[in-house]
This record gives sequence, C-alpha cells and structure tokens, in this order.
Amino acid sequence: MKVLKFGGSSVGNAENIEKVVEIVTSEIKKNSCAVVLSAMQGTTDALIETGKLAESGDESFRQKINEIEAKHFEAISTLFPTSAQKDLLDSVEKRIGELEKICEGVFLLHELSPRTLDRIVGYGEILLTNIIAAKFDSLGIENVWKDTRELIITDSNFGFATVNFEKTNSQIRDSFKNSSAKLHILPGFIAADINGATTTLGRGGSDYTAAILAAALDAEVLEIWTDVSGMMTADPRFVRNVREIRRISYREAMELSHFGAKVIYPPTIQPVMTKGIPVWVKNTFAPTDFGTLIEAETSPEKKIIRGISSIDKISVLNLEGSGMVGIPGFSKRLFDALSRANINVILITQSSSEHSICVAIEDKFGNLAKESVDKEFEYEISVGKIEPLRVENGFSILALVGDNMKEHTGVSGKMFATLGSQGINIHAIAQGSSERNISAIINSKDVRKAVNTLHEEFFSDGNKQVNVFIVGVGTVGKKLIEQIRLQNEFLRKNLRLNVRVVGLAKSRNKIFDEAGIKLSNAENLLENAPLMNMSEFTDLILEKNLRNSIFVDVTANAEVVEVYPKLLQKSVSIIACNKIAASSAYAKYQQLKDLSREFGTAFLFETNVGAGLPIINTLNDLIRSGDEIKRIEAVLSGTLNFVFNNYDGSRLFSSVVRQAQDEGYTEPDPRLDLSGTDVARKILILAREAGFKLEMPDIENKGFLPESCLQGSVEDFYSEMEKHESYFRDLFETARGENLSLKYIASFDNGKASVGLQSISKEHNFANLSGKDNAVLFYTNRYADLPLVVKGAGAGADVTAAGVFADIIRAARI
Repeated sequence: MKVLKFGGSSVGNAENIEKVVEIVTSEIKKNSCAVVLSAMQGTTDALIETGKLAESGDESFRQKINEIEAKHFEAISTLFPTSAQKDLLDSVEKRIGELEKICEGVFLLHELSPRTLDRIVGYGEILLTNIIAAKFDSLGIENVWKDTRELIITDSNFGFATVNFEKTNSQIRDSFKNSSAKLHILPGFIAADINGATTTLGRGGSDYTAAILAAALDAEVLEIWTDVSGMMTADPRFVRNVREIRRISYREAMELSHFGAKVIYPPTIQPVMTKGIPVWVKNTFAPTDFGTLIEAETSPEKKIIRGISSIDKISVLNLEGSGMVGIPGFSKRLFDALSRANINVILITQSSSEHSICVAIEDKFGNLAKESVDKEFEYEISVGKIEPLRVENGFSILALVGDNMKEHTGVSGKMFATLGSQGINIHAIAQGSSERNISAIINSKDVRKAVNTLHEEFFSDGNKQVNVFIVGVGTVGKKLIEQIRLQNEFLRKNLRLNVRVVGLAKSRNKIFDEAGIKLSNAENLLENAPLMNMSEFTDLILEKNLRNSIFVDVTANAEVVEVYPKLLQKSVSIIACNKIAASSAYAKYQQLKDLSREFGTAFLFETNVGAGLPIINTLNDLIRSGDEIKRIEAVLSGTLNFVFNNYDGSRLFSSVVRQAQDEGYTEPDPRLDLSGTDVARKILILAREAGFKLEMPDIENKGFLPESCLQGSVEDFYSEMEKHESYFRDLFETARGENLSLKYIASFDNGKASVGLQSISKEHNFANLSGKDNAVLFYTNRYADLPLVVKGAGAGADVTAAGVFADIIRAARI
C-alpha cells in the first residue's frame, strides 16, 4: 500500500488533474493506493472569504459561491464528455446548495463561529475528490471514495483539531480491511469530532491526513506530490541558485518545515517517523525528477548543513526585571499564560542572569499575548519586580538546519560572522542541545539578504555574488562598465567572483535591475531610464538590501558624498573615485573611516591619487607593517605633467590645456588642475593616510595662474589664458634658459605640505617624467636614503577606471 497526496497546485485546473490521474493510473498497476487530495488551488481561501463576507453582511458572498461553483463546473466540462457530466454536475450543485444555506445562516446571524467555518472550508476537498473519483470511474478504474470525517476522529478544537490516534487508527484499519479496491480516494484536511461535527487539521492539513493514513495502514511509502521537485536548500523566492535536497532525515525535515519550509506541513512527519515510513516529496509536473526522500537515516554524504529556512511575521516578547533573578516559577507562569490564550511559542531564549526571558510568537497574537501576560504578572508589575511585557514587531526567524552540525565546530561562529559582515543584526539566538538547529531572530527586511548570504557561504561552489551600484557614467564610468563586462568571465573562473552591476545613475536618470543590467546596452537603457534623485536612489539601494553591495562613485559631486555615511552604516562598501570625501573636513573624513571599521565594510579611494597607480595601497602597507612616513615628494597631476611636457612655446598654452581636457586627463573643470587645488587635495589625502591631521587650508598652494584665469566660466578661463600667453611663455623660456624643466610638485615634510610649480634640473628624480606620468617618493624609516618610488600613468579614463575596478575587486574579497 502506498499513500499519495496531491496538493492544491497539483489539482488547480483540469489540465493538472489529468496529470494527477496519469500518475495514479500508472502507480495502481503496481500497488494499492490511497490518494489524498487538497481542494483546487485557491478554493480554501475563497471559502474563508465567503464566510467572512457573509458574517459582515456583505451580499457579495453569493457571487463568491457562484465563482467557486463555476470553477468546478469548468473542470468537469473539460474532464468529461457532455454525456457523462449530468450526474456529477447535479452532485456539485447539491453540495454548493448546502454551502449556500450555511452561508445564508451566517449572513442572517452576522456570526461565523470556528465550528461553522470548518464546515464551510471543508467543502473544497469534498467537491474535488468527488470529481476525481468520477474521473477514474469514467476510465473504468475501480475506486472507492471515503469520507475522512468518518475515519479521523479529533477533539473539538475547530480550526486546528488534535487527532485521537487510538480511535482514528482503529477506524482507518477497519475501513480499509473491508475494502478490496486497489484505489481509494479521500479528501484531506477535514476530520470530525466524536459528535460528527466537521473539524479541520490546520492549513496544510492534507499532508497530515495522508501521514495519519500511511501510519495507520503501515504503508510502504508516503508520497507528497506538489509543484516543486522536493525540498530545497533555501526558499527559491529568495535564492536563485538553490539546490534540491535529495535525501534528508525525519528530524531535519521537521526542523526545516517548522521554521518555514513550505513544501511539507510540519506535523506530517511525526506519524510516519514513528513507523519508519519514508516520505517522498515529488513534483506533479516533473514526475521523473527524484524529489526529496525523507527517512530515518540519510545517505553517507556528510553535509554539515542540510538547509536554511525562515519564518516571517514574528513578534518578540520580552519579559524582564530584577525580581525574576533566582525566583523559580516565572518561566512556568509565562508559558501557562500564553497557553491559556492558545498562543504557540515558536522560539525561546533566556539570559543566564535570569533577568529576562525572550520568546517568539506569530505577530497576530502580539496584543493578546501582552494582555494575557500582563494580567498574569499584574502584582509583580505593580510593585516594580518586573517590567510590563514588551512586544516588538517586524521580526523573522532564520534557521540553519543539519544533523551533522554537532560533529563540526565553528558552524555557529561562521553563521554569525557571515551575517555580521553584511550588517545584519541578530536580535536573539537559540540552539537546541541536539545541535541540529541554530536559530536567530533578525529584522524582517534583512531576511532575503541573510538567506542569500548564508546559502552562498554554506552551499555555493565558492562563487561570491557581488552587487555593484555605479553613480557617474561619464568618460571614466563608461570605461569602468566596459572593463567589468569584458573581465566578468575571468573573475568568475579565477577569483570566484560574480560581479553584477545592478544599479546605474547618471545625472537624474537611474536604473535598477536585480538580475543584472545588460552592460552592452547600459548607455541606451540609462538614457530612457526614469528620473530619480540621489536620495531616492540611495533609498532604493537600502530597500533592496542586497548582499555584498558595493557603491561606486565616479563623479565629482558633493551631493553624492552626502549619502556615504548612510550606506556604510548598512554595510554597503564605498569605492570613491570622487576626491571630495577624503579631502573634505578632517572630521568628515575620519567619520567615514570610523564607520567603515565599525560596520566591517570597505571605504576605498585609491584613484583619488594617481589614477590607477597603487599609491594609497602602498602607503597603507608601509604604515600597517610598522614603518613611519617622514617625507613625501610627488608629481600628482597627470594633467599638469602632460601640459608642461608638451608646452614648448610653439603653440598656445591654452591649446595644450584644451588637448589635455579633450584626451580626458583633466577634471571636468580644468581650473581644479591648473590652480593646484586638485594636487593639494591629493597631498592632503596622502598626509591623512600617513596619520597626520591636516585640513585643506593647511596646504600651502603656490599657484602660477594669473588671478583673472580663475574667474568666470571654463570658456572664460581659456580666453584669459590666451590673453596671458606671454606670461606662460616667459615661465617656459626662463626655465629653458637655465637648462631646467617645469614640474608641478607636491611635498610633505615634518607635518607640513605644499604644492607649487618648480624649475628642476635634469638630475632631479622627476626630470624624466614624460606625458601624463605621476611619481611619488616615500621617505620612511626603512626607506631613509633611497625612497620607495611609485611611478606610472597618473591620468586617463582607462587607467582611472582600472583603479576603480581594482578597488571593487578588493572590496569584494574582504
């Protein structure tokens, strides 16, 4: 004997019912079968709504009943030829008539008792099983329809009745013993009390019905047919790359189903576990898939974690007070109060000081729990021994489940470290002595991120998903996008990084795609994107709350910098090509560094100095390894180096500057480069990274531009330079006359910094810098005589984008 149970989605319409019939027909050729069926998909919800509409005096309950009838009539018209439909239609019409009379009574009385609701919702299974029994009759397959209300006896706790197994097992065995049929059709979900009143076994109770039958009949196997191919390592609504669990133990399955795994109803396991009957979860729409086999012992493969599950809509109850310490009975009274109010406790944790007890319940019982518990401890609250019960909402329970956790150390540490790295705060923790389950209460908005993060940690093939948001799609931004597109496969294969650009922002146009933006078409997508300001884009990032999020700022916009703190506080890494943050007021710079450390996330800005050159990283390595910076000399402007390397008096100074801008070496406003402001920012950043507390006004800027060149617009700037061409030519000729060359040099020595144009000899370290090159000389305790030199291209979209990309990879690997 096999027991097969088919859920609502498996019998949701005539097409699906045909699949069920095909599966059962194939099975009864080999085995006797008891087939348990749920109502057609959506019918139970529709029946509940019907009852509530009638109770509220809303006459539309009649329309709802008509819709339920029409749904079943439609299935009959598809499944049966017209000549075979009349008797069945009459039968359905009769049942619908009974339902309508009950609802009319509810409508008149404006009262819907739990007993009446159970009677109403039971019609879904009865209607459907009669149709399917008739379908087998039409195929010439002998079958017996059995009313489970005559077999399963319960108490009168309507809505969630408790089974009397002694009477139930006897009824089931006697009924089947007297039947010679190979196929029995039974409605799930419904039962009856000793007075014959219809009861129900809780939502999802059809699984339980099947398990009760399987245990009573000592079935060979219980098969649960649903719309997925077994249990998964996590909820596929949250995790894209979930894995099927082929084999799992009874206790692991119970833990996963208790903590939110929807494939199987939690009480289902107990009856079959007692008898050692395996449960096989199969897919009605892919019947050849293996599915999940639930049994006493799993296969030899020693997986530490079997699955990750979660329960939403949780309230946390906190009972605390100094009067609880050392006094026995407080816990008992708390749970007695909740029990009297019929409130189920999902999770319990207590501090070792006995000062507080924390329990988790369904949030719909939060107010009732407070009322019941405060009444129980009314005296203790009045004299100040304990505080009134505190109810906190908006939580979920996250559970890590696996029989083999007890044999491996460090699983809980790994779990909490992984959650912490993503900025996910743990409100409470519970772990049973069996070490089969580690549970944590977290904010509901973090559930998706938490499940994905833990799944990646415990189940992935080593690949890490990185979600990137890029703000600024100018010259450098476009190069960065192209580099990510071209390098993605390499990163996946060699670094196990799946870098996915999920957000792009340009001016006021911003796009988001959690599945990843198609980078080859990013520019067109962005042009047609909706308007969204920076604050709204930031809110979207925080709302999506994706794991391993990295925010990349490729702008020179102060407004963008303002959102850095909010992002860092939510463990979103910041990669800043934008120099404003690191060169702003020291207190703001330090705040960002502190937030990065506090929330364990990256704040990187390598390209603030020297484009893609590893200048800041080299400096940080020196400091971290115990060296001390004594002096820095540097050419830090690729723009100025390009200009003075290419200006020889044969053409206008302004035309050389314009060439530098056209080739992408300058800031959007070239005056930032030529005024020395950009270089001053860079030496300021290096001094700060070296451990010195400097502000921008502390940098001595020996500018060379005439004051009039700094006024007006960018075009005014070019016009003024043309007017002062003789001045620029004099600078050049004077230096050349002394066999010297012009370089704009930044220096830092003994806590003081300066920038300015200098005439240097051919023997100088910077004399041979060509084109747009930068060079930095670090004089330290270890490099006292001969400095450590970092030299190379210090401007250009390609190298700057490459530097930003390197920071992204660095942040992703933290």
